[in-house]
Amino acid sequence: MSFIKADRARIFYRWDGAEGLPALVLSNSLGTTHAMWDAQIATLAEHFRILRYDSRGHGQSDVSPGPYDIALLARDVLALLDALELERVRFCGLSIGGMVGIWLGANAPTRVEQLVLSNTSAYIGSPELWNSRIETVRKSGMQALADTVIERWLTPRFRESSAETVRRIRDMLLTTPPEGYAACAAAVRDMDQRDLLTKVIAPTLVICGKHDPATPSEHGRFIAERIKGARLTELDASHLSNVEAAPAYNRTLLEFLANTN
Repeated sequence: MSFIKADRARIFYRWDGAEGLPALVLSNSLGTTHAMWDAQIATLAEHFRILRYDSRGHGQSDVSPGPYDIALLARDVLALLDALELERVRFCGLSIGGMVGIWLGANAPTRVEQLVLSNTSAYIGSPELWNSRIETVRKSGMQALADTVIERWLTPRFRESSAETVRRIRDMLLTTPPEGYAACAAAVRDMDQRDLLTKVIAPTLVICGKHDPATPSEHGRFIAERIKGARLTELDASHLSNVEAAPAYNRTLLEFLANTN
């Protein structure tokens, strides 16, 4: 297994795809691991060397003391790029991964060649919701949130037709360390990156889910309207659009990454 050290935590990463191809970083959502991107790998690895990692507090990465903020999670990415001697990459993040992408695009523009912000928000609001989630997982563990979260992540139609995929995603959520989840949930709760959007200069694609209650389409439109030249695509999916609408997601991603100069 491969790790780098970033601000008192080990961050797990893995490569897919041939050496020499352009590097594409994929950043996972809150409550999942790098494996949430499995449905993208076969398609994308034909064109890119894909760098996946487990966000701090998730998967095989360390759970350092929280709470975290988006800047800390973004600096983990910069530490990863530095350790692997990657000067400039394409970056795709979903949910909290997209929030990390906004920070990188605004604060480390020389490191981001192209940017995909998927099912995300610059400001999510409702601190009461996040405080309740943090209290729940600390008191009762991830099981206490699982049903509610899965219902927000995936549409009823998909949950009924793709039981094995839903089970796999649910297992990722259930095995997320409660303290890691809580620390990252605090980062989402406290985030307000609305003023950073105009500082993003990388060619940007914003992806929304038509049925996403967590980061609704209007959040994506807000982002796209404030990043100069950003493209906006809405997919027939809920929050984990890369899972629920994988073929369309992959096509959208490839078209953007291939055609942006």
